[in-house]
Amino acid sequence: MNKAFTKEPDDADDDDAESSAPAMPAGVKNYITPAGYARLRAELLSLLDVERPKVVEIVSWAAKNGDRSENGDYLYGKKRLREIDRRIRFLTKRLDIAEVVDPSVHCGADQVFFGATVRYVNARDEQRTITIKGVDESDSAAGEISWIAPMARALLGARVGDEVRVQTPAGVDLVEVLAVSYPRAGVS
Repeated sequence: MNKAFTKEPDDADDDDAESSAPAMPAGVKNYITPAGYARLRAELLSLLDVERPKVVEIVSWAAKNGDRSENGDYLYGKKRLREIDRRIRFLTKRLDIAEVVDPSVHCGADQVFFGATVRYVNARDEQRTITIKGVDESDSAAGEISWIAPMARALLGARVGDEVRVQTPAGVDLVEVLAVSYPRAGVS
C-alpha cells in the first residue's frame, strides 16, 4: 500500500498520549499546587515562544530546499511540530480546567488535605513519606503521589494517629499516620 494512504501513529489526535499524566476522570477537578501550575504554564509559554518558532523556521528553510520526500530536516521538523502542537493542546486543556489549591493555608494542621506531606507506617513496620500533589505534577520517584491515587484517597481527611485501610494490589493494608506537614506560604 502506498505510504501516502496510511495513517501514522503520531498523527493521532489523542492529546493524552503525549503526556505521562493519566486522563482526568469525568467530572473530577484538576487540582494543582501553585508551583505545579507555574511549571506547566512556563512549559506552555516556552513551547509557544521559543521551541515552536525555532522548529517552524527550520521547516520553512527545509521546505525551500526542494524535494521534501527525502529531506530529513523537513520530515523531522514536521514530526516535531506535530509533537509540539499536541503538547500545547494538552497543556492548554489542563491549565484551563486546573483548580489551583494552595496547601500552605493548612500549615500547622494535623489533618491530611491536598498538598500535605504525610509520614506513615504500614502493618509491616515500614515508614514512608509522601506528598499529595496534582495529577499533572506528581512524581513517584520524588515521593509525590497524585491525589487520585488509592493511597492518597485513603489518607485524605485522616489525622495524626489515625489508622486507615488502603486497598493495594497485595490486598488491604493498614497504615497509621505519624506526621502531617504543609509548605509555608511562598515555599513549594
